[in-house]
Amino acid sequence: MRRLASVEGGRPARERDDPAHAERARGSTEEQPSRLWHITLSVAGRSVPLADVRRALERLADDHPFLLTSRYAEDHAEIRYWEEARDLHDAAALALRLWGEHRRTAKLPAWEIVGLEVIGRDTYQQRISEGYGPPPAHPVGVHPY
Repeated sequence: MRRLASVEGGRPARERDDPAHAERARGSTEEQPSRLWHITLSVAGRSVPLADVRRALERLADDHPFLLTSRYAEDHAEIRYWEEARDLHDAAALALRLWGEHRRTAKLPAWEIVGLEVIGRDTYQQRISEGYGPPPAHPVGVHPY
C-alpha cells in the first residue's frame, strides 16, 4: 500500500499539531486496514492526435498496474481503476496525483483534471446491482470513445 505523507486524513491543523492527539492518531491509523476504492478520473485539454493519446494511456497502464480501463478522445479521457488506501482522503489524494506524476514518464498530454469520483467497493457493487453504476466498461485496456 502506498502511504501519503502530505495527507493527514483531513484533520484540522490544530489537531495535527497537538502531540497528544498525534499519539492517539498514530495508534488508530496503524489499526485501520486499507480498503479498495473505485476511482474515475476525467482529464481534458487541447486536442492531441488520437494515436498519441492512446500510446500515452497504454504507457500509463504499464506504469500503474491497477488501471482497469481508459476511454479517450482527442481532447479528453476517462480513466477507471481500483486504488488501495486507508480512507477516502488518501484515495482521492493518490488519484489527483496520478496524472501529474506520470505525465513525463508516460508522455501524457498536458491536460488538467476536470473530474474525480472516488467510491468505496460496497457502493460500487451496490450501484452495479441496482443497475445505475458507471456506464458499461470496455474490456480492460485503452479504448476510444
